[in-house]
Order: sequence, then structure tokens, then C-alpha cells
Amino acid sequence: MTIQTNFSTLANLEYFPYINEQGQLPEDFQGKIGVYAIFNADKKLQFVGYSRDVYLSLKQHLVRQTQQCYWVKVQTIERPSRTVLESIEKAWIDENGSVPVGNGNDKEIWTQPINVKPLMTPEEQANYNNPANDELAQIKSIKNVARRVEAEILAVLKGRGLQEQFRFQPKLKEEGLLDLK
Repeated sequence: MTIQTNFSTLANLEYFPYINEQGQLPEDFQGKIGVYAIFNADKKLQFVGYSRDVYLSLKQHLVRQTQQCYWVKVQTIERPSRTVLESIEKAWIDENGSVPVGNGNDKEIWTQPINVKPLMTPEEQANYNNPANDELAQIKSIKNVARRVEAEILAVLKGRGLQEQFRFQPKLKEEGLLDLK
């Protein structure tokens, strides 16, 4: 069975700045179902995805890949249909001529919570791996790393003019993960 879909090609869609002049993400996509394409500062395609709330997904990608999210193109649909969303996603990737980095080997860093363990400084690693530490001391150590990485991400976003407040899930920090609430 084939499903007929009317959607725009990626080339025919308008670029929206990821962070507008008021320091906000494109709020028009809040609560909207659709497919989105994320571009870097040079408007090179980085990732294509789909979501039941495009706005929330854009927020997540921004904190996970702050240096790659500068422009976005979006095609919304009225009714949720995984088949339609997947067919648009595939068509856009095909139109691009190659798989964007975020849809290939780097997909996990675009779609999963940030793992702060690989981002530890040598000092933080020594503190975390200290044999004298009990489980509570290790949790405290990894939470401090997560807080440092969170602060670095928020500083970069503030430097780009972001005015929105982002809150990270506190419980995940204990596991060395960062994800928005």
C-alpha cells in the first residue's frame, strides 16, 4: 500500500533561524507534528528528524549539538502518521544526496542524552575513580561534572543570544547524563 503525501522538497522550504533576534527558538512549531531539517551556520544539512512536538525536539538538539544548530526547515502535518513522517524524512535525505552526519554515525549524539563521562577532565576522572570513594561520593562527583558541562552549554547558548531558560532533568545528572526536562 502506498500513501500519497503532499509535502515540500527541502529546497522549497524557508530557512528559519534556530535562535531569532529576540533570543527565542521558533515558537510557531510548539506542539506541531512534523519533519525538520537542521543546518549549521553555513546552511549545510546536519540532521533530519521528525517529532510529535517539533519545538521540543529542536530544543533537545540545540543543547546536544550547540555548534551545529543555526538554521531549520520544517514541514508540519495535521495528523500523526509515522509512515508519512518517515517518507518525508527519507525524501529529504535522498534530496540532500548524502546522509547528513546526524543521521549517520553521529546519530546517537543527536538523539540521546549527553553522556558527560567522556567529557571529564583528568582531575575529574581521578576524583571519580578514587578507590576511597563510595557510591555516594561517585554520584556527587559525576553530578558535579554534569553541572559543569551544563553550565558550559548554557554559556555557549547565552553567547549566541538565547533568552529562553532551559532546565535539565536533575535525576539524570546522577547517572552522568544531561537531557532537558
